[in-house]
Amino acid sequence: GLFVTDYFTRTPRKLSPFRSFASIELFHFHIPEDTVIAVWNLITFKEQGGTFGDQCPDRSITVYFRSGAPSVINPLHTHFPRDTAVPGSFALTLTWTLPNRTTGVFNVTSPLPGDWFLAAHLPKDEGKISVKGLYEECQYLFQPQLIVQRLVNIAVLYPGYVTEQTMAPHNRSCLYKVFVPSYTSRVLVELLRCRGAEGCPLWLRVRAKAPPLHNSTALDCREHAPCQLALDLPFWQHWYYVLVEKHPGVPGTVSFQVTVQLTDCSRPSLARPPFLPSSASMNMPHSFGSAGGLALGDSPAPTSPNGTKNPFPITSPAGERCWPVRPTLRNELDTFSVHFYIFFGPNVSVPPDRPAVFVINLLPVLDSGGVLNLELRLNVSSLCGENVTVFGCLNHEVPLTSGDNTSITCETESLAGFLLSVNATASLSRLRIPYPQTGSWYLSLRSLCATEHGFEPCTNVTAEVYLRAYLSPCINDCGIYGQCKLLRTNNYLYAACECKAGWNGWGCTDNAEAFSYGFQLLSTLLLCLSNVMFVPPVAIAVRSHYLMEAAVYIFTMFFSTFYHACDQPGIVVFCIMEYDVLQFCDFLGSLMSVWVTVIAMARLQPPDGCPAAPQVLYLLGAMLLSMALQMDRHGLWNLLGPSLFALGIMAIAWTTRTIRRRHCYPPTWKRWAFYLCPGALIAAAAVLLYAFVETEENYFYIHSIWHLLIAGSVGFLLPPRAKPSRRLGPLPRRKGCGYQLCVNEQEELGLVDPAVASINSICTS
Repeated sequence: GLFVTDYFTRTPRKLSPFRSFASIELFHFHIPEDTVIAVWNLITFKEQGGTFGDQCPDRSITVYFRSGAPSVINPLHTHFPRDTAVPGSFALTLTWTLPNRTTGVFNVTSPLPGDWFLAAHLPKDEGKISVKGLYEECQYLFQPQLIVQRLVNIAVLYPGYVTEQTMAPHNRSCLYKVFVPSYTSRVLVELLRCRGAEGCPLWLRVRAKAPPLHNSTALDCREHAPCQLALDLPFWQHWYYVLVEKHPGVPGTVSFQVTVQLTDCSRPSLARPPFLPSSASMNMPHSFGSAGGLALGDSPAPTSPNGTKNPFPITSPAGERCWPVRPTLRNELDTFSVHFYIFFGPNVSVPPDRPAVFVINLLPVLDSGGVLNLELRLNVSSLCGENVTVFGCLNHEVPLTSGDNTSITCETESLAGFLLSVNATASLSRLRIPYPQTGSWYLSLRSLCATEHGFEPCTNVTAEVYLRAYLSPCINDCGIYGQCKLLRTNNYLYAACECKAGWNGWGCTDNAEAFSYGFQLLSTLLLCLSNVMFVPPVAIAVRSHYLMEAAVYIFTMFFSTFYHACDQPGIVVFCIMEYDVLQFCDFLGSLMSVWVTVIAMARLQPPDGCPAAPQVLYLLGAMLLSMALQMDRHGLWNLLGPSLFALGIMAIAWTTRTIRRRHCYPPTWKRWAFYLCPGALIAAAAVLLYAFVETEENYFYIHSIWHLLIAGSVGFLLPPRAKPSRRLGPLPRRKGCGYQLCVNEQEELGLVDPAVASINSICTS
């Protein structure tokens, strides 16, 4: 055949350590039909500070693959909520082969067509809280690339007609495909008139949706005559691929005829007619590809190479029938919030002699990012005292209609499903499927009576069941210890839980590491009551007449207390305002406390500057800090920039005084030994704890110590009150009218209140 190669790539993204599914990076691909091989090239590289991160540590990267919907992963081995079905997926771990780059390859032979999803993450870390911008962070970037090779012009088999084929000596196989419409209960593939050097040295393989593999349903035609391969309960509205493969080492030419027969379960006595006038009659795509490139509705019936039609005899095994499928009404309330209503429901009757079948249609891409929920509730009063059990089978793309009325399984050799059951003892049953595959889901309900010999069909008992089916973003909205987040990757939306207070799991229901109520209360009280340490600095500021500084400390103490009361992850939470407002005020108060303290230490008073200099700097700092916090609330320079600027002003003021007075300022060693040095050491210890020690696990007590140290350092660093001097210095004498007027020198210099100054003496000349 003719192969076509397609290439797809995605933009590199930064990977994060795994905490929940909300922290993974999700990539969406689409594989076309008739693809024989798909190769994912997984490129990972390190970056640090805009350059290659050769010094970054090697951290393994885990990649998950799944067809139809995102992978449901559990790398931390937590417990899933009750009644949750976990679909499987492929997983691959990448290791580093170069200092800053590694590449992995993942091959899938004959992949299923449609949507494929890749999820990637780093291992869970220790949860260190780092200050943004303090150092160059190691970034691990991941970029997947997809290369697919697909066949074009695959020969199409028409049900009921014979196709002749001659396989040359250099050919190994022939590939065909046939479309299976709805209400098909059986697919029968048969090889006729097979002639070769060694009888019929062929393998017959059949697979749904994609070309067959080595482990697909197969039949050795040398050992079976006639060579017939039957598939019961095929997938509806899908292509089935037929591969006729020659045995290895068989010489010469092999000729054969291949035909396909579809059994219509809605008419058990008839097979599907050999030819339909239009593709719409079979629910077939109008143009589905054939050897001649003609659509079914526009082409003549398939013919043999000599031009004569070869209709296959129409036969059908008796007893194969399907039951009517009741549709559901789709009601979209919000994103991933869809209710499926049953006509004349929600109470449905399950007769004893036949199953009740319902269909739930999930839209492609749109519905695969949520959770499919199903609930069955049995009306016990409808059983009339009989020991009746209602079984429900939920299957994807085909309903399970078994000929064995006493069978209670929802699986066959080629079909997997989910089983639900309700009876008089357990009248409620639930099923949750996170990230369900899209398409049609069929629910088959049937009632069986329990006897001494097992389950048998009931007689004259019609069970009544309340049926509820809906799509939700998360399982139980993640409970009280989680938050359901709506996430987006390019144009694909999905939802995931983000847990808190030590709770884990897909629905935040795993309490193995959960914080107890006492622990939550203790952490909240520590973070809130540690702000009481600001009371001594407020008292010192008021006593020293630093009223502006005292007001800032009170503001910081108030909003830090209520911000941490609102910021708790558990249930011990108290918010007096919106969270964002409290956070902004807490950050602003913290930065303003540093700002006003350092400006007060500078002692900007004449003759060092103008009298309004402190007030101007206070107002300017408040405006600039508000602007900086609005731009980046967690940036390093929000704290470091204002602090360095204020320290520069203080250093200039102290240097000026030192030069003018020709001795060190502050002048006393006691001020340095008992106030400035201890205060600076306490503040430095607080900054080191905040920047390098704080993690998510020790946050509540390390951050409380941070509150205590910062407030304590303010009490040491705040300068004492500037007391006015009452010593009266002499001025140049001025004589007049026989008197000498002595005036206070401090008043002339503007250092004290004029009311304090008085005429010292009136001297007689």
